Amino acid sequence: MKKIILLGYMGCGKSTIANKLSKVIQIPFVDLDEMIVEKMNLSINAIFEKHGEIYFRKLEHDVFIELLNAPESFIIGLGGGTPCYANNHELLNGDNVVSIYLKASIETLFNRLAFNASKRPLIADKNPEEMKEFIAMHLFERSFYYNQAQYKVVVDDKTIDQTATEIADLLA
Repeated sequence: MKKIILLGYMGCGKSTIANKLSKVIQIPFVDLDEMIVEKMNLSINAIFEKHGEIYFRKLEHDVFIELLNAPESFIIGLGGGTPCYANNHELLNGDNVVSIYLKASIETLFNRLAFNASKRPLIADKNPEEMKEFIAMHLFERSFYYNQAQYKVVVDDKTIDQTATEIADLLA
């Protein structure tokens, strides 16, 4: 069955757009991070603190493979770092997989993330200038992996509905 994978940097709208797209194309949305939290009965932060990043990335990879091998069709929202570890970027072009990079500018990401930075451990302690620099550096580091996606959809200056419609049109 078909797997539609949405990937991109934190704040690009993966979950929000996936929820809308799910209603439009009638395929359930599964958030990879939520699956991991459910499986471990621990928050992502608690998994990192208790077991470390290497353990988390292995777990993330295993759950991603599990979702890809499931018989049902899903929209899968990846964590921002998922494509960058454990060769997960190689899974973005498999059989019955459509991968879409939700591309947002540094300005768009900053504007979205600044507003609830305290909920994002990677940027919670940064002032606005440091946050912009961090986002820019991270995007640069991750762009190779994000660009392995089959499609890129720019989300800047678009509503959730416009982006979901653009993706639905791509899938049609």
